[in-house]
Amino acid sequence: MILPSQTLLQPADRLIVGLDVSDRRSAESIVAELGDTVRVYKVGYQLGYAGGLDFVGELVRAGKRVFLDLKLHDIGNIVEKGIAGIAGLGVAMTTVHATPQVMRAAARGAEGSGLLVLAVTVLTSLSEDDLREMGHTETAAALVERRTRQAMEAGIGGIVASAAEAAAVRAIVGPDRAVVTPGIRPAGSAAGDQTRVMTPREAIAAGASHLVVGRPILDAPDRLAAARAILAEMA
Repeated sequence: MILPSQTLLQPADRLIVGLDVSDRRSAESIVAELGDTVRVYKVGYQLGYAGGLDFVGELVRAGKRVFLDLKLHDIGNIVEKGIAGIAGLGVAMTTVHATPQVMRAAARGAEGSGLLVLAVTVLTSLSEDDLREMGHTETAAALVERRTRQAMEAGIGGIVASAAEAAAVRAIVGPDRAVVTPGIRPAGSAAGDQTRVMTPREAIAAGASHLVVGRPILDAPDRLAAARAILAEMA
């Protein structure tokens, strides 16, 4: 699946709130608090393995778009079947690690469905020192660009990268592919465990189609006000 040009998306379609909590009741409370202001939610390991996979179906039935962030990385046959199963859940987006074999299998698994498969290039928590420790000789930026080109060759619908690499990724993928950027921090927010962060305004200007925001909303004293402030900055 390929998106319409990012310029046609409304801010509420581009903000993804990460439900990074450890129990379903907390997730339900957050969704109720944010109401119609937030349309897209990310469910990852933390919530997914704590009863959140059942909650995904409820979100879909309630008209929310769900980004199921599982970062699949396995042999091709398993990835292909796993992606086909995820497509059957009715979620909008999911992730795989950006290795060529995995991406080709994921593209096959999503074929004919409305599922947008995103390739995770380099985690936003990784620094240059971390990459060297892992054995990479490329910089984060160079590694992201190489993996982005491989994702396009594999037929993947979009890319997950830090906002710092969004402009370079956008130049490679063109206007109609998703560029999803985690590590978004409004001005004055703590970076936490993220190392390559940007504000919402900067990320949109750099070419991001979607922004993933977790703690700046979840930890805010008024979550609804925090979400609205981010949407206003995106606009």
